[in-house]
Amino acid sequence: MSEDLLYLTATEALKRFADRTLSPVELLDAQIARAETTADSINAFTYTHFDEARDAARASEARWAKGAPMGCLDGLTVAVKDESYIEGQKTSHGSLLHENDPPASFTSPNNTRILNEGAIVHARTATPEFSAAVVCWSRLWGVTRNPWNADYTPGGSSGGASAALAAGTTTLATGSDIGGSIRVPASCAGVLGFKPPYGRNPDDIPFNYDFYCHTGPLARSTQDLILLQNVMCGPHPHDAASLYPKLTLPTSYPDIKGWKIALSMDLGSYTVREDVRRNTLAAAEILRSLGAEVEEVDIGWGPEVPQACFNYLGHLFGGALSEALPEHADKLTSYVRKVAEDATISTGADFVATLQVAGESYMKLGPLLDRYDCLICPTTAIPAAPAAFDSAAEKLVIEGVEMESAMGWVLTPPFNMHSRCPVISVPTGFGTEGVPTGMQIVAPTYRDATAFQLATAYEAATGGWYNTADSRPRL
Repeated sequence: MSEDLLYLTATEALKRFADRTLSPVELLDAQIARAETTADSINAFTYTHFDEARDAARASEARWAKGAPMGCLDGLTVAVKDESYIEGQKTSHGSLLHENDPPASFTSPNNTRILNEGAIVHARTATPEFSAAVVCWSRLWGVTRNPWNADYTPGGSSGGASAALAAGTTTLATGSDIGGSIRVPASCAGVLGFKPPYGRNPDDIPFNYDFYCHTGPLARSTQDLILLQNVMCGPHPHDAASLYPKLTLPTSYPDIKGWKIALSMDLGSYTVREDVRRNTLAAAEILRSLGAEVEEVDIGWGPEVPQACFNYLGHLFGGALSEALPEHADKLTSYVRKVAEDATISTGADFVATLQVAGESYMKLGPLLDRYDCLICPTTAIPAAPAAFDSAAEKLVIEGVEMESAMGWVLTPPFNMHSRCPVISVPTGFGTEGVPTGMQIVAPTYRDATAFQLATAYEAATGGWYNTADSRPRL
């Protein structure tokens, strides 16, 4: 197989489908072959649907031959996270508790939209149990590993999605983000991930009512990210939180000359490793070369901000997980048991206190985003944690500082707290272990296009990613 084929962007593949120089069948077969050869070493997928996908690819090939594609994703593979639903397919949530569940009887809103545009869902991507970790392993599916260095995690919870994109086994992927679960894996695996503002994309109940929770796209280019986001977004009659009207992102943007960009290296309290710091500063220099003014700022936050995020997630998300404790504790992963057990001592007053911190901290972030076009900061404080890291039994140490929280190495939760801010994670380089690093682009509330304008300019200045053999993991 041609490796160049595996790393075609979605937009390039669509052009080649249209001019008949590439068939959806040919692209799918190459991706399946790579998926099969990396199944043991990377373990990005849970359930695979390769036979059905080949049938769908042949049908797509016939439509393109007639010049009548079904939609804007016709013939492209989209790997869907193993937590949402597709009628007739199984969903495990990475948990032994759902190992024997029957196939779904309905399709989640985002997946319906993706399928209606002609996409081919050839596989479901691995996730930690109940998406409850920022690494990616479970008792049901084992350890998912980073294609750049298999000793490390591709991030979580959408780790299978980012690993599949980095390994060339899918063209596009979906994820969800309740504490960084799109942006962390995007950073760890060297791809792009978008956390839309709350309500932009519909979701399933009950977490569509949790303002920390977002569904969104992962991809290898900004154009691909825009393509999938424009399919996923928009109001849905089953989701009262989904926003009207639908926002369609432009595919081209002006330059960022004259922009004012705020830079925070640690959001006021995180310990950030030197190689991540170095790569973030290098990215800031690229933005300066484009005519933007980048100024390091003090947001005015302290450790109370991430701590409030952890408390919120522990109370609400942990409360949902705790329902399984009485009967199924022995089947749960260690990290889910810990989150669930911690939730049993969280009170309603503790939960309300997290909302107070959210309001007070936005009184500092909001005015900052009035003065600057965007805020940039690292996505993670280290390139990645070890692949099988168990936060219930181990502690990470960064620059000599022991992390008290399992999420102490990710700078993402504050922007779930401030969930109306659109955030994109883009690659910034590599850490000392050969694992990618990333940068968050945080735009003012509901100004999605602003985040994409900056990401597009940055990508153009870097020349993009995965374009040559030297810019891809050696698998």
